[in-house]
Amino acid sequence: MILNITEAASHQIKEMLKEEDGDVRLRFGVKGGGCSGLSYSMGFEEEINEELDLTEESSGIPVVVNRQDAAIIEGTTIDFKQNMMGGGFTIDNPNAIVSCGCGSSFKTATNAGTPDPNC
Repeated sequence: MILNITEAASHQIKEMLKEEDGDVRLRFGVKGGGCSGLSYSMGFEEEINEELDLTEESSGIPVVVNRQDAAIIEGTTIDFKQNMMGGGFTIDNPNAIVSCGCGSSFKTATNAGTPDPNC
């Protein structure tokens, strides 16, 4: 399994899915940027490219991941934490060797990405 979604995150994502129209999936991946070189991307999408994307289900959530991102995020856990300031998703990627203080930017041993010089 590429992506693990905790029960708390699954509940939050299912609530968000209720607001979406059509047959959407959670798309999770990475893009260049951030302080450390790579940033996570997460959103909903209907379109799936069978040649470029992998699909799976995690905790009842339909997930789509770009094949190129799969090795970078293999084994990643998405959780949802509630605190006094509200709530938010947390991402624990066992492949990240460096991450920024906010946890949304990282690099792996094999992919440093492109750090944002304005960060």
